[in-house]
Amino acid sequence: MTYLFLIASVLLGVLVVVLLKPSKKTVRLLLAFSGSYLLSVAILHLLPEVYTDSSNNNIIGICILAGIILQSILESFSKGAEHGHIHIHTNGRAFPKLLFVSLCVHAFSEGLPIYHSGENLLWAIIVHKIPIAIILTIFLVNSNFSKKTIGFFLSIFALMSPLGVLISDKIIFFELYSSEITAVIIGIFLHISTIILFESSENHNFNLHKFLAIMAGILLTVFTL
Repeated sequence: MTYLFLIASVLLGVLVVVLLKPSKKTVRLLLAFSGSYLLSVAILHLLPEVYTDSSNNNIIGICILAGIILQSILESFSKGAEHGHIHIHTNGRAFPKLLFVSLCVHAFSEGLPIYHSGENLLWAIIVHKIPIAIILTIFLVNSNFSKKTIGFFLSIFALMSPLGVLISDKIIFFELYSSEITAVIIGIFLHISTIILFESSENHNFNLHKFLAIMAGILLTVFTL
């Protein structure tokens, strides 16, 4: 079921674009909700778990910092797609290969600790993937790529996290170092979620809708996980 849920989250994002054609405001609110959910899961559940399970807290801290650095490097190629910004101009012919590789590495790495970390991490990634799939689909459609190209890219992207889960299940290394790997993913989550939540609103004004979306993500984490 884990594999199906991960694939379905990307498919749901695609269907939202095709059927509902969401506005930029709606997508931003979904991002705010997913960002607060990611941050809440990381702080309330994942952080206590990795520090409890590990015998070396210094290593866990280093792994979290490594995750932040890794995500910063990936974003230099993905141009911020993981937190809702794709600053790439294309004429519909030159496919952004670095964007493709970076997002696939990101999705693959997210899947690695799921098998050993349980449902909290799984649902955090699912909630994160839906708005990202929406943004990716909108970008690819607006770039006038062929339907075949769009379908291929989104299919590969949808399979990367399940592939990470599968590999971590089959290779003993990922079980032995599950706490450290989860800590790296926590760092990635912290980087992405804080950028989503704390980027400036227009004219630095208080945005009530964004605030409510953030509170919804936090409350959902507190009362359901």
